[in-house]
Amino acid sequence: MNFTNFGRYLLLLKAVFRRPEKFKIYLQAIFKQMDFIGVGSIGLIAIISTFIGAVMTLQIAFQLVSDLIPKTIIGSVNRDSSILELSPTITAIVLAGKIGSAISSEIGTMRVSEQIDALEIMGINSPGYLILPKILAGITMVPFLVIMSMFLSISGGYLGGTLSGAVTPAEYIQGITTDFNPYTIVVALVKAFVFGFIITSVPAYEGFYVKGGALEVAQASTRAVVVSCISILACDYLITQLLL
Repeated sequence: MNFTNFGRYLLLLKAVFRRPEKFKIYLQAIFKQMDFIGVGSIGLIAIISTFIGAVMTLQIAFQLVSDLIPKTIIGSVNRDSSILELSPTITAIVLAGKIGSAISSEIGTMRVSEQIDALEIMGINSPGYLILPKILAGITMVPFLVIMSMFLSISGGYLGGTLSGAVTPAEYIQGITTDFNPYTIVVALVKAFVFGFIITSVPAYEGFYVKGGALEVAQASTRAVVVSCISILACDYLITQLLL
């Protein structure tokens, strides 16, 4: 059954990436989705990233009880863990809940109210018209949100560490600037790109093939979030294995 779903998912993507009828209409839809996915999520991601950075710094400081280990290591560990893992993955999982359920509900409601059937009768490529702008907005805005999350997570670590007295400002700044490897940013952005694709395409698939009424739309939204989160974690492992 899962192979059947995966095959339908691939066929849907094939229809999504067919040549669009009118670029102007698609462009307007893309900007609207970029506003919804990116701009609409800035506040939530900012709060979560700042607090995660602060908590991570306190936990790292709690673990480093040896006098032989310099306090500067707190900054470098928080920097690398934020860039490589926490910012991309937690941002993606939060967005899967916020964006994924909304996309699945929107498309699922259009399916059960026969709006998608009306589009197809008018000769419009409904998968492309409904899903392509969401995917393009996702792979554009999720990397932007991840970059913002990295910066705020490291800044949150600075605030949390210095306000609690776990590390001095000079030690933390020395830690985040010492032995920095820019390749970690590349790995994080690859993850963000893939996660952005999953967050938008998987819920769209779940919504597009809904059958029934309001109850089935709600079930599809729940399923979309669950499948998206599992896919994000699986891809996170694969990308980390391949690139590091």
